[in-house]
Amino acid sequence: MTARLPPAAAAPEAAFMAMEQAHGAHNYAPLPVVLSRGEGVYLWDVAGRRYLDMMSAYSAVSFGHSHPRLVQALTEQAGRLAVCSRAFHTDQLGGFLRRLCELTGMDRALPMNTGAEAVETAVKAARKWGYRVKGIAPERAQIIVAAGNFAGRTTTLVGFSSEAQYRDGFGPFTPGFITVPFGDADALAAAITPDTCAFLVEPIQGEAGIVVPPAGYLKRARELCTQRGVLLICDEVQTGLGRTGALLACDHEGVRPDGLTLGKALGGGLLPVSAFLASHEVMNVFEPGDHGSTFGGNPLAAAVGSMALQVLLDEQLAERAAELGRWLMQALRDLRHPAIRAVRGRGLLVGIDMDPSWASARAVCEALAQEGVLSKDTHGTVVRFAPPLVIHRAQLEGAVAALVRALHAVDPRHGSC
Repeated sequence: MTARLPPAAAAPEAAFMAMEQAHGAHNYAPLPVVLSRGEGVYLWDVAGRRYLDMMSAYSAVSFGHSHPRLVQALTEQAGRLAVCSRAFHTDQLGGFLRRLCELTGMDRALPMNTGAEAVETAVKAARKWGYRVKGIAPERAQIIVAAGNFAGRTTTLVGFSSEAQYRDGFGPFTPGFITVPFGDADALAAAITPDTCAFLVEPIQGEAGIVVPPAGYLKRARELCTQRGVLLICDEVQTGLGRTGALLACDHEGVRPDGLTLGKALGGGLLPVSAFLASHEVMNVFEPGDHGSTFGGNPLAAAVGSMALQVLLDEQLAERAAELGRWLMQALRDLRHPAIRAVRGRGLLVGIDMDPSWASARAVCEALAQEGVLSKDTHGTVVRFAPPLVIHRAQLEGAVAALVRALHAVDPRHGSC
């Protein structure tokens, strides 16, 4: 890596951080880095130091920072028409929705902005389908979710989280959610009742620590949902669009869900763009006025989303993620470092599970920043390596080498941890 973070942030970094601390809500605890520019797989701070981005904003920057084709699509569309009400048609939205459906094999798409909004849309669709199509009695519909899930920060979504901090102080929560262990198909089967309308699941759990379920789990879930008249909804906000080495993570088991949520990468690293996609039967429950969004499906978002999908195909980014991910996983496992308990993941979505007696994952991420590599821990025990899909192997080799140096820096035998 080309630059190191100084031991203590100096001006102007300190001034920027102090302003955030003084005037912003304290709902984040960022690393002491103040970024000002990005290009490709690199970020620069206000002092001009360069960092390798091994986080890609939780997959939102899968195409790299300021991809020229995406920036061109953004600027050209912004100069024509950026936002107008969905009370009118535009020349951008239909093509965007058609491309989304063609690529995913789904029938229809409902555009939103954030991933959380896409999941909220899925919840509404599943419940109304349960009442209108399945015939569940009013106010009795239930949705099964998996422990360890992360669908967003709205009150409904944190209400079915199994993470205590996400729920603490934010109740009362929306009823109607049943939690089962992730990866346990038998537990799913036992939880389904006549009032179950959907099973909402991440094919790979990201925020939980890059947790990959047993082989065949998603396929078995598909079989159970089909047999019992339950919708299978896959939350692919983080895993979708090439991240795991396939267009969708559910593609690894040949599973086609009844509903699908996409986001993050869909905005090309430039805008919040998301969508709920589903079969005709599910999407037909919506009538004019049932659901909407002022910004969802705006012309600017549609133009950027369309180009993002085209770049994904043209640059074969899913294939790159598959190939480079295999190399990265093996390289990390080959380290056989005593601080690393496990390496999990698929494609370029990799979690490095740290032994807390050696060092916290946060401490490792801080040491990585000093080596010119940016990432973020989850739950204090897992370091995430999820770079932009445009990354090259030599850059991944540099990240692995930087990890080795970071682990040495926090080695408790040296008294640095």
